[in-house]
Amino acid sequence: MPETCVYEQGAAPRAGTYRIEADGELLRFTIDWIAADGAAHHATFAGRPDGVSVPFAGSDAVDAIAITAVSPRDLRSSASWRGQELMVAQRQLDASGNAMRVTQVVRFADGTSAANVAVYRRHAPS
Repeated sequence: MPETCVYEQGAAPRAGTYRIEADGELLRFTIDWIAADGAAHHATFAGRPDGVSVPFAGSDAVDAIAITAVSPRDLRSSASWRGQELMVAQRQLDASGNAMRVTQVVRFADGTSAANVAVYRRHAPS
């Protein structure tokens, strides 16, 4: 995975997995990664892909998230704090459905931003 990453903020992870699963009307996101320093991380969240911003209690830096199904192969989420959008993540499947490009843009208080891009490859179930 590191060879498929371009990071403007922080160091690219050593490895990672990214799952998006349907759970009724919700989409559930589960992300696990090994940071460049070897530390293991885990994040999970869920929401309806309807573009509506809803309260989020999973972080001290974010109080609302919105998930939008832009197209069958393009999914966008945004995170905000007190109405100000701080982060946008775009997930795009390639035409084969075997690779997903994730572009995450973080907006800083000074008006600048940084983008991190990673490509995840689909693994066949064991």
